[in-house]
Amino acid sequence: MTDSTLGDSLTASAEAPLSREDLLDRAQPYRRELLAHCYRMMGSVHDAEDLVQDTYLRAWRAAERFEGRSSLRTWLYRIATNACLTAIESRGRRPMPSGIGAPSDDPERPVVEAPEVPWLEPVPDAMFRGEQPSDPAAVVVSRSSMRLALVAALQHLPPRQRAVLLLREVLKWRAAEVAELLGTSTAGVNSALQRARAQLQQAALTEEELSEPTDPAQRELLDRYAKAFENSDVTAIVQLFKEDAVWEMPPFPEWFRGREAIARLIGAQCPIGPGEGLMLPTAANGQPAFALYSRHEGGDYKPFQLHVLTVEDGHVAHVGAFFGTELFRTFGLPDSVPADAARR
Repeated sequence: MTDSTLGDSLTASAEAPLSREDLLDRAQPYRRELLAHCYRMMGSVHDAEDLVQDTYLRAWRAAERFEGRSSLRTWLYRIATNACLTAIESRGRRPMPSGIGAPSDDPERPVVEAPEVPWLEPVPDAMFRGEQPSDPAAVVVSRSSMRLALVAALQHLPPRQRAVLLLREVLKWRAAEVAELLGTSTAGVNSALQRARAQLQQAALTEEELSEPTDPAQRELLDRYAKAFENSDVTAIVQLFKEDAVWEMPPFPEWFRGREAIARLIGAQCPIGPGEGLMLPTAANGQPAFALYSRHEGGDYKPFQLHVLTVEDGHVAHVGAFFGTELFRTFGLPDSVPADAARR
């Protein structure tokens, strides 16, 4: 849907149109939840930020044609969803390594980057803090709806199915509203929703299934995890994983299943030796996370990996270990940690 037709298709009342300045002022409270929506659609925080900016630009251009037939929030979501659908056509999906092939059977074989693949990116929880539980924004950026496994699974849905699932399941739009947005029938929306639900049944976690990072047992597990990686203690690391745990690390397409394979991988290929690592706690996708730094010549610590953990039954079930200094900046993490600061 283009800017030239957007207002005509969404407005029909006699209410006085908003000025561009008034519309943007009223639209600002929705920026955070629109960012969450675009992130779930795209799998990239950077793409999501660009598309939210584009949404506000389109809304600004169409302000005089917004006459209040739908709520401003609904109107903004319509613009954002169409912007995402257009972007997906040119940018494609963003998978995790486990979504494009079988696990590697040789942890000692050197891994090779695949920078040509637009990999899924984690998103910092800090971008979505501050909402009250009763606010609509708190619902649409709830921890369960941002889980890494769910966002990764969404990437395998056709774009319109992805939009249907998010609009119906997360935003709780009526089928008729989604049908109007996508230019299809209510029956078509319901059919797409059924297919999307079937494909995501295993990944769509609920709030009740998520343990809080403040839980004492999980806090102890996370402390042990950080210490084990700082000491490069492979034996201690392996004890923390489930038997069938998964380890994957974009931009490397290889991924590994099972604590034995993960132990062999870390032992053979991790360049951080005992006492050379530094783990800074953070949070991503509603999950516990750590920024792993490696000590370099001169003693300072430099970014190495960002670990996003899935914890189940008192063990680590999955680690997404993401590389890239740009990602550290997205999370507000330092580009370097002085040795003196690390010892304190």
